[in-house]
Amino acid sequence: MADDKLQLYLTHRAALVDYAAPIVGCRARAEDVVQEAWLRFSRHDDAADIRHPASYLYRIVRNLALDQTRRSATEKAQPGGDELLAELPSSTASPEQAVSQQNELAAISRALEELPERTRLAFEMHRLGGFTLQHVATHLNVSVSLVHQLVHDALRHCLERLEGEP
Repeated sequence: MADDKLQLYLTHRAALVDYAAPIVGCRARAEDVVQEAWLRFSRHDDAADIRHPASYLYRIVRNLALDQTRRSATEKAQPGGDELLAELPSSTASPEQAVSQQNELAAISRALEELPERTRLAFEMHRLGGFTLQHVATHLNVSVSLVHQLVHDALRHCLERLEGEP
């Protein structure tokens, strides 16, 4: 079973990094998230029944990426950090833009959590993981047109939640 886990990880590693990068904001942190996900995934009890190991691995990556984003936001709010940050040249968004982007990311994360599992997974695999509709359809054992509809529904749901955010 350990070899199966390793093969699954190696097969999906690049897509997992691509999946985590937009959430954490850079590829280097995404690499760290994927590595941590592998450690957690590999230590998982082989006797436990995981019906969709790839989906489980994507969920670990998503959760770790969101945790890291929250942790980074908290670390930025540390006392004395403003003076240090003010001395560094900025190549990123303004503080207002960063807060707005973090709020949008949090709203999208909440919106994705509200979705049914299959809809969320189809969206994450296609839009965040870079998988083709055909690959997602094969993975979920549904038609390509249904995957297209699921992704569309997820996008619409996220947009509605973003428009409803203050």
